[in-house]
Amino acid sequence: MLPAAFQDEVQYANKLLQPLGARLMPTAMHPWMNPTAETRLWPHENRAIYDAYARIFDTRSHGWANLQSMHINLPFADDGEFERLHAAIRLVLPIIPALAASSPIAWQRAVRCADYRMQAYCGNSNEVPSIAGLVIPETVKSGAEYEEAILTPMYRDIAPFDTEGILQHEWLNSRGAIARFDRNAIEIRVTDAQECPRADMAIAAAISSAVETLYRNGQTMLASQQAISTEALAGIFHACIRDAEQAVIDDSGYLALLGFARPRCRAQELWRWLIEHMLRDNLEYAAAWKEPLQIIMAHGPLARRIMRAVDTDISRPRLETVYRELCDCLRDGRMFM
Repeated sequence: MLPAAFQDEVQYANKLLQPLGARLMPTAMHPWMNPTAETRLWPHENRAIYDAYARIFDTRSHGWANLQSMHINLPFADDGEFERLHAAIRLVLPIIPALAASSPIAWQRAVRCADYRMQAYCGNSNEVPSIAGLVIPETVKSGAEYEEAILTPMYRDIAPFDTEGILQHEWLNSRGAIARFDRNAIEIRVTDAQECPRADMAIAAAISSAVETLYRNGQTMLASQQAISTEALAGIFHACIRDAEQAVIDDSGYLALLGFARPRCRAQELWRWLIEHMLRDNLEYAAAWKEPLQIIMAHGPLARRIMRAVDTDISRPRLETVYRELCDCLRDGRMFM
């Protein structure tokens, strides 16, 4: 299985790091990194790209230098599939932090935000606002419209700072999901890294399943899916960034689009409902992902479990104890409890 292959790579990387007295640490952010003092730009291939970003933006910050995410790439074949997939992904993006938040600590303090990686990410390109927009992407109905509405304004706005055209490629887009026309996929970027590959893959399965359901619904509900405003989705997104599974969702129109009958719920209730449908309808998913998803549903996303372990002691020794245990979880391929 895929998690086992990733787990083998974790073991290999840790073996390489052992002579340095180091090993891999999971989660989306290092809890006491000081990016202002400790950031180092990548000096190898594609160095010009990193230098250009550093020249234009404050890359010695958490929103650039201290963040680790899992990217999920979902394929499309043509404009029709792209339109339906993009609409489905827009609806799922706002609630991903409720399932995947793993960054409640930065600067060696509790940051009052379950997904601080995404909080920092949302402001990392404020110098050129069109690059990230509201992070939730705008509705588009074709590749040509995507180029006109999202990519062209972004390239225009970055041009005065990027006179050599180094950054004028589709990956400059910093929205939470971006079209990768070079490989006919949409790349979801808002998922925090977890404590082990099994947890990452389980969350990827839950997200993909929710997107797939909405994609199928797009045969008859596409116009309604596309009509919901980006601002409304961004509001739900920021509530989930802050409160994770405890975020209250009271947009009844949004919940109806996801097939949830009640007009108000917590994000945890919505995900529990989505995951129950996934496990019931897909026996392969149930066998592979039931246990890690049940742990997340019962005990909260990793951010919640980290804060429960830390309790009220945000001292460096306590953080080291908790994050050493997280490193052990990554090494052993097990969930953090």
